[in-house]
Amino acid sequence: MDNQSRMALLNEKRSQVNLGGGEEKIKKQHEAGKKTARERINALLDENSFVELNAFAETRSIDFDMQKKKVPGDGVVTGYGSINGRLVFVSSQDFTVIGGSLGEMHAKKITNVMDMAIKTGAPFISINDSGGARIEEGIDALKGFGEIFTRNTHASGVIPQISVIMGPCAGGAVYSPAITDFVFMVENTSQMFITGPQVIKAVTGEDVTFNELGGADAHNSKSGVAHFKSENEDECIEKIRKLISFLPDNNLSDVPYLETNDDVNRIADNLIDIIPDDSNKPYDAMEIITSVVDNGDFFEVQEHFAKNIIVGFGRMNGKTIGIVANQPRFLAGVLDVDSSDKAARFVRFCDSFNIPIVSFTDVPGYLPGVNQEHSGIIRHGAKLLYAFAEATVPKINVILRKAYGGAYIAMNSKHLGADMVFAWPTAEIAVMGPEGAANIIFRKEIGNSDDPVATRNKLINEYKEKFSNPYIAAARGYVDDVIEPESTRIRIISALEMLAGKRERRPAKKHGNIPL
Repeated sequence: MDNQSRMALLNEKRSQVNLGGGEEKIKKQHEAGKKTARERINALLDENSFVELNAFAETRSIDFDMQKKKVPGDGVVTGYGSINGRLVFVSSQDFTVIGGSLGEMHAKKITNVMDMAIKTGAPFISINDSGGARIEEGIDALKGFGEIFTRNTHASGVIPQISVIMGPCAGGAVYSPAITDFVFMVENTSQMFITGPQVIKAVTGEDVTFNELGGADAHNSKSGVAHFKSENEDECIEKIRKLISFLPDNNLSDVPYLETNDDVNRIADNLIDIIPDDSNKPYDAMEIITSVVDNGDFFEVQEHFAKNIIVGFGRMNGKTIGIVANQPRFLAGVLDVDSSDKAARFVRFCDSFNIPIVSFTDVPGYLPGVNQEHSGIIRHGAKLLYAFAEATVPKINVILRKAYGGAYIAMNSKHLGADMVFAWPTAEIAVMGPEGAANIIFRKEIGNSDDPVATRNKLINEYKEKFSNPYIAAARGYVDDVIEPESTRIRIISALEMLAGKRERRPAKKHGNIPL
């Protein structure tokens, strides 16, 4: 064979690879509202930056006539490229090729780019669109899943890992996204579940659709498995690119810096009147967050899950920070099972990747109730305590209003190692709310009074005057300063700059045992 023939053969094979499962299956993919594996990669990465790896890989299996189904690429496209000029590695399952099912070589392609991502210290993005394990390859397919899970675990806290669900993701396949840092889903076309509707119907008798069981709404609002949902794939891809802009490349990298025209000395006058005079009235904590971050740009994580707490990324003076804030608009901002899980996982992510944490506290306590106790609020609430106490990144807390009891401690208090704690003049730092405290402390006085209601109200007001303020905590050194609300941005940026060189050592150990 001469050189010209060899080049012709190469071009032919590349054309076969690029065509995936063929025109007919590509058409079906588009009709289902989905892009192909290659279209997704090209939309995600910077133009012409994608470099494909292992394009000619094929299954080695011959069982069940698999030799007749040999397709170059084996149902997944892998390689590397850039997002806004920064290196990332990517795998994208191709549903047009054997349903995107995972076999031995399919998995090997994925683990190869994962290994490269870990070696080079670059984020890894996995796009899932698969019918699951390739049954014809049996234990070799299961081995492939296990090797992916192992690398997900080893890479955790080393490089950011992002899973993108753009089709079915069922059975064992769901556990790779579950280990990764962020999970994206698309409405109507994404599903995740361990067992499908047919199995559930056969075993439990429950009737449920694919979307009801494991769609984007279910996992973003109910289970908390997913972090983001989008109306379509284009919107999803834009969100992934934005998330990457906030994240460092790896655990040894500095947080990204983005030039900003937002003055570090900007006064946020709108914050002066944001806290209602009545401490039982809600307000929107999101207004505080967007008022202090650069240009009001806040990227919320898990927006639809456990809405009583807000987590996400912003920038202050151009550098990424992680934000955790109680949200009084939902359940008065209490901590419960779901909000504790949500915040604890986010705090641990930030600590893994050297992202400073700023918290805004307005928490009346833990959500009371038999259901919460039996669901393990003690164990789940301990996760948040553990996460903040374990974190060694710069930690800044701003107490806005209520900071009661154990929930006060859990929300990045000085007692868990917060480096700087500020309080607004509206802060109320106490063991419990004044009404409850007065009922206990002054029980006899109220009971013996000729007018118990008037006496109770008088004593509640006395308790408020004495204890429902930030000054006793400030006198003890638990609050570093009581600040004017409008200066919050200035004070946080100053503290972040002061803490930039923070170093904190902990006792040597293999790893802790977080109360999972």
